[in-house]
Amino acid sequence: MGVLNYLRVKIMTKKVALLIAGCGVYDGAEIYETVLTLLRLDEQNADYQFIAPDKPLAQVINHQTGEEVSDSQPGGAASRNLLVEAARLARGNIIALSAANPADYDAVILPGGFGVAKNFSTFASEGADCSVDSDVQAFVQAFYKAEKPIGLMCITPAITAKLIQPGILCTVGQDAAVEGAMTSMGSLHKSCPVDAIVVDKSHKVISTPAYMLATRITEAKAGIFKLVDKVLEMA
Repeated sequence: MGVLNYLRVKIMTKKVALLIAGCGVYDGAEIYETVLTLLRLDEQNADYQFIAPDKPLAQVINHQTGEEVSDSQPGGAASRNLLVEAARLARGNIIALSAANPADYDAVILPGGFGVAKNFSTFASEGADCSVDSDVQAFVQAFYKAEKPIGLMCITPAITAKLIQPGILCTVGQDAAVEGAMTSMGSLHKSCPVDAIVVDKSHKVISTPAYMLATRITEAKAGIFKLVDKVLEMA
């Protein structure tokens, strides 16, 4: 590759912040959604950086039994750190949210998983009355204010109104209870099949249901790949 072609590739390469809420569907980031996001970013020759808050997990779930691991038990929530757990999924290539600068990235993508509803917010326990982690909110809103695209999947769009602002069109697929909470917070919800995306062009927010609807990894793949493609297109 010549020098000029090399420089063109470097200039065109987009860098995406991947903000993840731990590791594991029931208390952290959804692993399949995250890996599918990585696969598509790599196929599209995009760079990425894993990012997670450095704080204790709100809850730890035994993924074999579905039962909560209490603070008094080995490996309980009090002894598990969100950044350390997320590093498992990132293969160690991760930085703390406090050290991340939104100006270094062209876009941000948030995979789903119950970690979003438990660690990034209190949506799992409080629904429409939830609050959002202030550091997560500030980081994502910096992309919004800079008019950089934001990709949200699975349960993450449920907190859009408080994570970013009310009035944004997004989707969690076809879940009446979650949709009701979203609209009461001020989001504009659009029903969406698992293999599709919803794009709010004016706000540069792209969402897909992923495992809110998916029953197979190939179903999740279809919508996630479209989301990644659209995020990169709009970046």
